[in-house]
Amino acid sequence: MLIARVLGPTEVEADGAPIDLGGPLPRRLVTALVAADGRALSDDTLAEALWSGAPPASPAVSLQAYVSRLRRSLGPAREALQRAGGGYRLVVDGTDADQFAAAAERGRALLAEERPAEALRAFDAALARWRGEAFADLPEFAAPARARLAELRAVTVEERLAARIAAGDSPGAVGELELAVHAEPYRERRWELLGLALYRTGRQADALATLRRVRALLADDLGIDPGPALQQLESRLLAQDPRLLLPTPPAPAVRPLSAFLGRTAELAALRELDGTARLVTLVGPGGAGKTRLAIEHAEAPWFVRLADVRAAASVAPAVAVVVGVRGSTPDAIATALADRPGLLLLDNCEHLTAPVADLVLHLLTRCPRLRVLATSREPLGVDGERLVPVAPLPPGDAVALLTDRVTAIRPGWRPTAAEATDLHRIATALDGIPLALELAAARARVLSLTELAELLVREKLALGEVARGALAPHQTLEAAIAWSVDLLPPADRALLLRLWPFEGGFPLTAAGADLDALSGLVARSVVVAETGVTPTRYRLLEIIRAYCRGRDPDPAGSRDAHARWVRDLVEHWTPALSGPRSAHAIRILNRELPNLRAAIEHQLTAAPADALRIAGLLEWFWYRGGHVAEGLRLLGAALAGAPDAPAADRARAWAGVGTLRFIAGDLHGAHQALETVYRVLLPPADRESRILHAQALYYDSLFHGATGDFATAADRARESMAAARDYGEEWMVPTGLGCLGNALAGLGRLDEGRRVLTEAIAATTALGQGWAAALGELGLARATLPTDPHTALAAVRRAIREFRTQDDINNVLTALHTASQALALAGRPRDGATLLAAVRRHAQRRGLDLDQANPAVAAGLREVFAGVDLDAAGPALDEEAMIAILDTDQDHHLRR
Repeated sequence: MLIARVLGPTEVEADGAPIDLGGPLPRRLVTALVAADGRALSDDTLAEALWSGAPPASPAVSLQAYVSRLRRSLGPAREALQRAGGGYRLVVDGTDADQFAAAAERGRALLAEERPAEALRAFDAALARWRGEAFADLPEFAAPARARLAELRAVTVEERLAARIAAGDSPGAVGELELAVHAEPYRERRWELLGLALYRTGRQADALATLRRVRALLADDLGIDPGPALQQLESRLLAQDPRLLLPTPPAPAVRPLSAFLGRTAELAALRELDGTARLVTLVGPGGAGKTRLAIEHAEAPWFVRLADVRAAASVAPAVAVVVGVRGSTPDAIATALADRPGLLLLDNCEHLTAPVADLVLHLLTRCPRLRVLATSREPLGVDGERLVPVAPLPPGDAVALLTDRVTAIRPGWRPTAAEATDLHRIATALDGIPLALELAAARARVLSLTELAELLVREKLALGEVARGALAPHQTLEAAIAWSVDLLPPADRALLLRLWPFEGGFPLTAAGADLDALSGLVARSVVVAETGVTPTRYRLLEIIRAYCRGRDPDPAGSRDAHARWVRDLVEHWTPALSGPRSAHAIRILNRELPNLRAAIEHQLTAAPADALRIAGLLEWFWYRGGHVAEGLRLLGAALAGAPDAPAADRARAWAGVGTLRFIAGDLHGAHQALETVYRVLLPPADRESRILHAQALYYDSLFHGATGDFATAADRARESMAAARDYGEEWMVPTGLGCLGNALAGLGRLDEGRRVLTEAIAATTALGQGWAAALGELGLARATLPTDPHTALAAVRRAIREFRTQDDINNVLTALHTASQALALAGRPRDGATLLAAVRRHAQRRGLDLDQANPAVAAGLREVFAGVDLDAAGPALDEEAMIAILDTDQDHHLRR
C-alpha cells in the first residue's frame, strides 16, 4: 500500500516502510504528482513545477532521470508511477490529507450525534496528522489544494474546541480560544465559541466583554457588524438563556457496593419496556427493594429522592434541584429539559402520588425525549403508565442474598448443612423482604444463625395495621425492624426511639453529640449518615421512623425534647441575624426549616407560649429568608394560641407580623401590628423589651418613610436612636441613622440625607451588620436617583451584592425593584421595564407586593414607565438573569 504524506515535508510510505525520496527536487516531483490527485501532468508542467522557470539545458532528459530515480526508490510499488500521454501520473492508495479530512468528518458526525468526547478524540487524531504546512515542498504549484486544506484545518480547530466545550471542559478551552482568535481574529466562529466557553465557566461579564471586543474589531477594521450567530449569542447571554448552559449531567445515583442478586424477571421486564413505555412504575411493599432495582436498571438517571419531601408544593423544587434547573416550577423544568434525552428516577412516591402524577404528566407532555421511572407502593394513575410489580424475593434468591451478606461480615465463612437450614428458616420467616434480610444479616456479627432463626420464630413482632398508602402492613418486614431495634444496647435503643420527631434529618448535636451511640446506629443500618454535606446530616429511614413512633414509650417526651432542641437552636442563632454571622445563621435556619416548622406546630397545642417565643424569635428569619406566608401563618396561630404569653414575646411576634405584612403590601395591617407592639410593650420592663421598643421605633420609621410621611419617619428614627442610647444598646444606633438618612432625603434635604446614609453605611459595616449596610446603600441609591442615576446604579449593585451574600432574598427583590427605575433614568428604559416586570413576577410568587410596600418608590416607577405595557416587557427571568440585566452595561460614566 502506497501512502503519500503532504501535510508537511513530502514523504512516501510503502507498506508501512518510509521511502527515501532523496533531495528537494525528487520531493517536488512527488508533491506535484500527488497534488494532481491521480491526474496525468505533462512534461512541461512537471518541469515548471521542478525548476520554476529556470530549467536546466535539457529539461526533458533531466526530468526522465528524476522519474527513473523515483521508480527505483519506489521499489515494488514502482508501477504506481505511470507514463500517461505526454506526461506522468502517480497512483497512490491514500494520502494523509485524505485521512485528515476523513477523521475531521467523523468528528463532525460524532459532534452532531451529541458524542463530544468521542468527537474530540477524532478531531485530535485529524489534527495530529499535520507536520507543517500542506504541500510545503511546492507551495505555489499546489496553492488551490493548500487553500482548501488550510480552511478545513481552521474549521477542524474550531470544531475541536466546540467539542471540548460540549464535553464539559470550558475552562480548558478558554485559553486555546484566546490564542485562536488572536491567530485569526476575523473568524467569527472562534469568538462565538470563546464567548460561550466564558459563560459556561461562570464568567458572564467576560463573555459579554468578548462579544464587545469582536464588535469593535469588525467595526474598526472592516466597517461591518458581527454576523447573525454572534448577534444571537449576545442576545441569549443578556437573556440568561438556560439552554446556553451545558446540560447538567445526572448526578450518579448512589449504587451500593454489595452484590445485587435475583430480580432477573423484573430486569427483563424493564428492558423490554425501555423502548416502548415512557412512564414505568415499580410497585411493591416497603422494603421489597424497589429503589435498588431501579438504580441497578437505570443508566445515568436524574435520581430524585422524595422520602423527605412532605408537601405537594415541594415536589417540583426537589426535581429542579436534581436536574439542575434555575427555577422550581414545572414550566421551568420542562423548558430547561426541552428535547434533551434522559431518565428521571422518582423514588418513594407513595405519599405524594397526586402531585407527582401531575408533574410527570406535565413533563412527559412537554419533553418528548424524557422517560420516567418511579418507585411507589401504589400506582401513580397516569394514562400510559406501565407497572412492574416488585414482590418479595423467591426462596432461592432470598437465601442467596442472606448468604452473601453474612459472608461479607464473616470472612471465609461457608455455611454448614445445619446453617443452610437456618438460612432457609430465616429467609422464610422474613418472607424474602430484602431490607429485612439485610438487617438480619447484620446481626450475624453477634448471633449464630440458629439463634437468629429461633429469635424470628419466637418473636412475632408487628407494627400493626396501617392506613392504605402509608407503610405496607407486612408483618415480616415489621418483625425485622423490631428485632433489629430491640437488640440494640439499651442506651442506643433509647436514643433511636426518641429521634423520630426530626423532620428532614438532624445534625450530631440533636443526638446529644453522642458520636459513639450515633455511629452504632449508623453501623446497624437503622440511621443513615449523609456525609456529603458539612456538618453531616443523619436521618431515619421512614419505615424505621414509623416503627420508632409506634414503639416510643414516651412520644410526648420525645416531641418535647425535639421542641426544646429547636428552641435552643433558635435562641442561639437568631441573635446572630443582626451581626457579622448573619449569613451563616440564615443558612443554618433554612437547613433546619422542616424541624422549625414541626416544633412550632407541635407546641401550638402542647405549649402555645413556647410556640409563640420560637416563632417570634424567627421574625427576621421569616422576613429576610423569604418565608413570608409561612411566617405569617405560624405567627398568627401562635398569637391566637397564647394570648397570655409574656409581653416581650407577644410584642416580638407582632413586630414580625408587621414586617411581613409590610413586605406583602398590607400597609394598614402592618401599621395595626406595630400599634399592637406599642400597646403590649410599653412601658418596657426589661432589657429584652427595651431592645424591642427601639426596634419598633426603627420599623415605624421605615413604614412611614415607605408611605411618604418623611417627617414622621425622621422623628421615629431619632426616637429609635435616642432609645437605643438610653438603653445602652449602641449597636442599634446605626440602623436608626440609616432610617434618618432615608427620611431626610425624602424631605428634599438630599445632600444631608446622603451624608447621613454614608455615615450609617460606615458604622454598620464596622459593626459587621452587612444587611444594614446594604439597606444603607439602597437608601443612598434612592437618595441619589433624582440627580445622578449612574451613581445610584452603583449603589444598588453594592446593596444587591451584600444582600445575596446574606441570603437575604426579599431585600434582593426590593433592591432590584429600585434598580429598574435607576436603569430607566440612566438611559436604559427597555432594560428597566424588563427588570421591573420580572421583579414583580418573582415578588408575586413569594407573596410580596413591593409597589404597595413602598408607595413612594412605586410613584416614581409609574412616572418613569407611564404608557409601558410591563406585561409584555420581556421573558420570565430568574434571579441571576435579573442581576445580569443590571450588570450588563457598566455605563461609560462609571468606567471613566
